[in-house]
Amino acid sequence: MLRYLLVALLVSSCASVPKFSDTPQDCKNWEDGVRKDAITGIRKPISRNYICVEAPVVVNLPSFVELLNLPPAEERPIVAVYNFTDKTGQRKNREGIADFSTAVTQGGVEMVIDALKTAGGGTWFRVVERNGIDALVRERQIIRSARQDFAKATDTQAKGVQPLLFAGIIIEGGIIGYDTNVRTGGTGARTLGIGYSQQYRQDIVTISMRAVSVLTGEVLLNVQTRKSILSVGGSGDIFKYVEQGTQLVEIEDGVGNNESVTYAVRTAIEAAVLELVYQGHDRGFWKIIDGHRHPHQADGKNELHDLNTEENENE
Repeated sequence: MLRYLLVALLVSSCASVPKFSDTPQDCKNWEDGVRKDAITGIRKPISRNYICVEAPVVVNLPSFVELLNLPPAEERPIVAVYNFTDKTGQRKNREGIADFSTAVTQGGVEMVIDALKTAGGGTWFRVVERNGIDALVRERQIIRSARQDFAKATDTQAKGVQPLLFAGIIIEGGIIGYDTNVRTGGTGARTLGIGYSQQYRQDIVTISMRAVSVLTGEVLLNVQTRKSILSVGGSGDIFKYVEQGTQLVEIEDGVGNNESVTYAVRTAIEAAVLELVYQGHDRGFWKIIDGHRHPHQADGKNELHDLNTEENENE
């Protein structure tokens, strides 16, 4: 009976651990022989899930959808993003070795620009290039020089280069916090050499974003957002002596799921841009056309504020 139990656990463990394949058709379940069900005796296929080459996909997180569906602005502000850096100083946590890889992405500027251009489907911010301003200026110099050479060769007047847009607002900030093991826990049980356990861990990433007036240098708006990062893992094992204690059988099986830190940073940035738009609307820096800070549901209700109070203020 023990042998049958070990074989069953071994077969189930093989089905739960994914295998790698570089063949695209292996992305679907692959039939690896047949077996009889222990209760019904019906022959059933054994399927394995493969980690394989997949096509790239566009990631639409909930914050992205909300930002995309934002009503348009009455007048689109021109903004610039010079940097949005990792200010956490955190490194990846790996036991037993010194890892110099950073815990969070270094592409904060790209994510902020993407969120600004996503707002309202591109109907909100006009973003000017500042992170790669050196390359932009050099390219404009090349164009200007080429036009002057062409004009001199053809004895015509050289066409100038259109002036660069200047921004009225600078978006600044960064990733200011990455707290690990904010919450940990798990459960487990073991009897007769057979055990099972589950663990989870929660990390938190924090974003700070502010809008600064170019004319006065005043910080007009400031927002902080945070996003939790969950990791869950489960494992089972068997440690038994058989054949009168002369043979040792040991089986281990486990799987873990870790939420993407990059996606967490991205959705926190998108939430910060959305809140920045709402704050600017509330304080009169810009206006949302046919919009409201807290959009109502289909039934006209919203749990974030009192509709009666709002109606009285509008009167």
